[in-house]
Amino acid sequence: MKGKGKMIELKREDYIPNISYDSVIFGFNGTQLKILILEYHNTNLFALPGGFVKYNENLIDAVKRGVKERTGLENIYFEQFHAFGSLSRSEPQTMKRILEEANIDKASYDWMLDRFISVAYYALINYDGVNLEPDALSDSINWYALDELPSLMMDHRQIVERALQTLRDNLEKKLVGMNLLPEKFTMKQLQKVYEAVLGENIRRTTFQRRLLAMNVLERHEKLFQGKAHKAPYLYSFKTRKSIKPNI
Repeated sequence: MKGKGKMIELKREDYIPNISYDSVIFGFNGTQLKILILEYHNTNLFALPGGFVKYNENLIDAVKRGVKERTGLENIYFEQFHAFGSLSRSEPQTMKRILEEANIDKASYDWMLDRFISVAYYALINYDGVNLEPDALSDSINWYALDELPSLMMDHRQIVERALQTLRDNLEKKLVGMNLLPEKFTMKQLQKVYEAVLGENIRRTTFQRRLLAMNVLERHEKLFQGKAHKAPYLYSFKTRKSIKPNI
């Protein structure tokens, strides 16, 4: 989505110095896994949605605020997965260029040129019907397929790769399909989530046997569409207790 977002005044005294966040928002609409990426004004620089943390808010609340401003979505479950703090996270010339192209006074925002330690979160949502809104510094914000990501600034590609690996490592434990599927779903729909995240095809019988053995699904009535003898059963997750609270 293109268009200039609403300018928001960011006062140095309102924010915790040298702490930021970056969010890897995975989107899935039943077929393909994508990631939310923004592009800064007139720079050809692409980045993950991120931001700063106010003195009077929790870290996770800052993350949720930033995502709501860009997607309008609330009540998203986020997982904190890593902190990034290498020396290479300081690129003052790049930040100066971003501020200049957005017609922002560099003197008032020179604190943004400092080195920031970023706490990274990931989330999974169904991106159908999401209305994206560029922020004050961005020309556009869009969904990109994993194999079609543009070149990302700083260490953002590393953040994406770490998020994807964390997601894959915790796929069954976190039951990420909860965030992407309707309340009742077919086994085929659930399998598509797993295949999109893992990036590989799974044998239907192997997948069904493994998921049923986990004892996390509750079976419901059949979904009748066409021939009755081929109608698949509907399932739902038994509990959400396996999801840990945000940090």
